Amino acid sequence: MAHSLRIEPLAGTTFGATVTGVKVAALDDAAFRDLYAAWLEYALLIFPGQHLKRAEQIAFAKRFGPLEFEMAALSNVKADGSLRLEADNDDMMKILKGNMGWHCDSTYMPVQAKGAVFSAEVVPSIGGQTGFADMRAAYDALDGALKAKVEKLAAHHSLHYSQSKLGHQTRNKDGQYSGYGLHDGPVPLRQLVKVHPGTGRKSLLIGRHAHDIPGMDRADSERLLQELVDFACQPPRLYHHDWRAGDAVLWDNRCLMHQATPWDMTQPRVMWHSRIAGDPASESAIAA
Repeated sequence: MAHSLRIEPLAGTTFGATVTGVKVAALDDAAFRDLYAAWLEYALLIFPGQHLKRAEQIAFAKRFGPLEFEMAALSNVKADGSLRLEADNDDMMKILKGNMGWHCDSTYMPVQAKGAVFSAEVVPSIGGQTGFADMRAAYDALDGALKAKVEKLAAHHSLHYSQSKLGHQTRNKDGQYSGYGLHDGPVPLRQLVKVHPGTGRKSLLIGRHAHDIPGMDRADSERLLQELVDFACQPPRLYHHDWRAGDAVLWDNRCLMHQATPWDMTQPRVMWHSRIAGDPASESAIAA
């Protein structure tokens, strides 16, 4: 390789790598091809000290495909600069708390997201890590009987469902949350075992939005889905990123779950999320 891209796999995990030696805002085509191949292999790429400007982050994300949305703040800082109070527990706070459950993005939409670029502008002094879990390795680790069982199953995915478990009344239209994902369209149905369109590897598609497996009693469905999450999200299939201001990460939403983690919300945390749209040919929900 003529460029200076350095890819260092994360120690002690089944996935993930740290990428140094490049500014992602200025990658040439050869470096980008190597980066894309590394993304398919490792599913999570960490880029320390990038300090991406808004336009740079959006442009980098667009190299991976059309965007579901260009940029959204995930933050406990309001537009006027004041801190959102945890005690107020407003709609945005409920979404922030909901994101602390393991999930894949946009499984509740007709087309599941391909991935995301996520960057840190302001980080708290303690807490606020982002966790990732390798659903490829989780599927591989299932015993034969459970593999055979989950291969035949699907689950519905809904943000209304996952937020309602926190007591979030999502049908209230005048809340402060923009309502992204809280649609009134059909509830997508997705197979529990997903085949990655870029690698052919199988992975589990589960998480907090998944519910009501057709053909199963609701309690049994909930128990099985929770048992799968508990099994999947164990070492060596886990990595939690300790953010520093300026860090950026890129993850493959087709084979990783992720979660936010708590922090002292009297401290500001400002993160920026650019979501890469999935290909309808491979990421569409099952036709009902």
